[in-house]
Amino acid sequence: MTGKGSVNHNSRKFHAKNTDPERSCLNVEYCNENIKDVYHELFDEALARYNEKQTRSDRIINDYYEKICSGKQEKPFHEIILQIGNKDDMGAKTEDGQLAAKILDEYMQDFQRRNPTLRVFSAYLHMDEATPHLHIDFVPYTTGSKRGLETRVSLKKALAELGFKGGTRSETERNQWVAAEKEHLAEIMLKHDIEWEKKGTHEKHLSVLDFEKKERAKEVAELEQTISGSKEELSSILYQQIAAGRETEQIRKEGEAIRQEVSELSATNHFLKEQTETLTGDKEKLLSENEKLEKQQKKLQQEIGL
Repeated sequence: MTGKGSVNHNSRKFHAKNTDPERSCLNVEYCNENIKDVYHELFDEALARYNEKQTRSDRIINDYYEKICSGKQEKPFHEIILQIGNKDDMGAKTEDGQLAAKILDEYMQDFQRRNPTLRVFSAYLHMDEATPHLHIDFVPYTTGSKRGLETRVSLKKALAELGFKGGTRSETERNQWVAAEKEHLAEIMLKHDIEWEKKGTHEKHLSVLDFEKKERAKEVAELEQTISGSKEELSSILYQQIAAGRETEQIRKEGEAIRQEVSELSATNHFLKEQTETLTGDKEKLLSENEKLEKQQKKLQQEIGL
């Protein structure tokens, strides 16, 4: 199996609850190098050549290890963990457990030669837990790269150079390599009359994973349906808002037209009122003049004796 890797835990700089400190002296340390020193060993020359070619200061890499740690494309190192049996049939305190440790030791002796592009910097055989097991931490690297550093960190390229070509999603370079390492361990086990009993636990585990993936897919489908319904509802609401906006605009325009008409009618009314007042004045003036004329007419009739 592969793990995240904790060098401090592997070297027992601290003890977890599942370790027995009194048996830690039985652990085997194969190597424990500072990972930064290993990075200098592997990449300093390529880094210097890369930096010399740069014409922009922002492209210069001052510390390749820190760059990998802060990036997202590659992990600074990887770990593989190997164990034979379990606490019930290969307990660390039993003779069978001692045999498991011997097999793991033989496996470890040939690991670096078999995997030259996986630079091992930390490796421990733990005997202070329930079952003997092996932790191997390594930096995967490739050489002759045409982009970036000539020698750089790359798990995919490192495994490809070992002959593992990626296929389907389940047949990645890493999965193929892990399977090959298990087969190699099984060959050593067979030399000690221990046969790798493939109980189908991995297949069952994969079935469980497939079931969980299907369940997650259902949940995703339900969420997508809910989201789709929400989108439709939102679209309907937006359409209603647009329609309401258009209706409001139409009402506003009609209101504006009505206000304009009222304004015009008001102006006309004012004009007619003024005209009426003028005509009324003219009428009163004519009546007054007519009354004067009637008086003059009566006076003339009296004078001529009619």
